[in-house]
Amino acid sequence: MRTNGVQFSIAAHAAWAPGLATAADWAAWARAPFDIVGSGEPGVKQMPAMLRRRAGAFGKMALEVAYQCLDGRSEVPTVFCSRHGEVVRAVELLSELARGEALSPTGFGMAVHNASAGLLTIARAERANHIALAAGAATVEHAVIDACGLLADGAPMVLMVACDSALPELFAGFADCHEQPHAWAWLMVPAADDAVSLSWSGAAAEAADADADAMPGALAVLRFHLSGARQLERHAERRRWRWSRDA
Repeated sequence: MRTNGVQFSIAAHAAWAPGLATAADWAAWARAPFDIVGSGEPGVKQMPAMLRRRAGAFGKMALEVAYQCLDGRSEVPTVFCSRHGEVVRAVELLSELARGEALSPTGFGMAVHNASAGLLTIARAERANHIALAAGAATVEHAVIDACGLLADGAPMVLMVACDSALPELFAGFADCHEQPHAWAWLMVPAADDAVSLSWSGAAAEAADADADAMPGALAVLRFHLSGARQLERHAERRRWRWSRDA
């Protein structure tokens, strides 16, 4: 694995968002992106009901695409990534705390950043390692680097899941992009003829000015993948990120 770039191939992928559940839905969105709105949630029918009930809408999105992408495969290392995580649930818990109310242990446990990954491993009796990370506007890029590190260490495949939701109104004034509910997953394998490349270099801070109307980074990367575009360049966290594909 190079120190300024990684390569990998995508053996399988899945995506889910309110109003976007099928491959045709996502293909239409990739051709002409529109704001993703709504409050629906996927069924996550492959997960036992007792565990599924513990997940909120955010967790169910992440779990749905993870199950779809794994398609019965087991012992696959996973990298879950989210810039904001269970921010809606966290705000609810903090509001309850401010009112002097007792916190729900289950609610608190499901608000931590690796909650969805933990539920998946419990439901599938997985022993493979899992990672949950957040890295600001470059969260997806860092998740891909982590996944490629696992591939370089000998893992035959790695599941990478990206998930985020719209920010609560409380944080609207701090938004640097237009956050929208979505989840997607890649089953990543060592680079083959159809490899995707990610490289990076330093960038001046002024090259990454906030744009509250811009598409979130994770959705921009998803569109790059679905549209078949040859290249995508993003500026985030004082880095210039370059995505490209060989075929």
